[in-house]
Amino acid sequence: MSAVQIEEQAPLLLVEKHSLGEGAGSLAIVTFNRGDKMNPMDWAMAREMRRVFDQLAVDEDVRVVGITGSGRAFSAGGDMKKYQKLQRESTDFPHFLADIHETFQRIATYPKPYVALVNGIAVAGGIELILSCDLVICAQSGRIGDAHLNFGQMGGGGVLTMLPRIIGPMRARELIFSGRLLEPAEAMEFGLVNRIVPDGGLLDAVLEFARDVAKKSPLAVANAKQVLNAGLNEGTGVQAAFRLEREATARYCLTSSDAHEGLEAFATKRPPKFTGR
Repeated sequence: MSAVQIEEQAPLLLVEKHSLGEGAGSLAIVTFNRGDKMNPMDWAMAREMRRVFDQLAVDEDVRVVGITGSGRAFSAGGDMKKYQKLQRESTDFPHFLADIHETFQRIATYPKPYVALVNGIAVAGGIELILSCDLVICAQSGRIGDAHLNFGQMGGGGVLTMLPRIIGPMRARELIFSGRLLEPAEAMEFGLVNRIVPDGGLLDAVLEFARDVAKKSPLAVANAKQVLNAGLNEGTGVQAAFRLEREATARYCLTSSDAHEGLEAFATKRPPKFTGR
């Protein structure tokens, strides 16, 4: 009787760490590993993203997380073939949408920057992930849009909520209704992209950013991100956001050794040695 060879399934995500220098921690690059299918956002991918992102969020060695895709796509959105069945399941489909929302919304709560590295096509679920990240670096071959309506779909992972808040309602309506894709320069003009780099330059660009972040106090970075995102994403009024900023800053400066270390380093003209405490 011959043995049956079982083919191992390739991981959905690949994680690679890059050192930022001695004692500076690392940059983690998360790569979608289904480039042959343009890196679809199916239910398994949503759960795996949450698992990996959660792990990296509490890894004290990791200072910045970059997210990119394999092949010619960052992510072309949902798995349309699987949707044919999933969208007929009145219990499972709402649960899938809840999982996608939970995965994307957690990024705003993580204590370190998450950077979308757009290597190619980023539409539907791809743009929804971009909108959830802290920064976006786009390669020249990147193309960003919504495109849900092109296939009789509706954005369900946050694009209808976040896109008008980030680029304004008029431009958001144009992108959603037309389904067109933006080239990098126009995406930057719209406020969807922080920086454009040549193809092949994404890693160098995010390493440069991560090395700058690594010079800062991890605790101060985490607090700054929390205040920024709470004021923007939770619908707080200006006065409530001011109060949150005052409270978080007072707590950090009064209780953190990193705040005192930064002042002492400035006074003695030496580089600070932050511990995240």
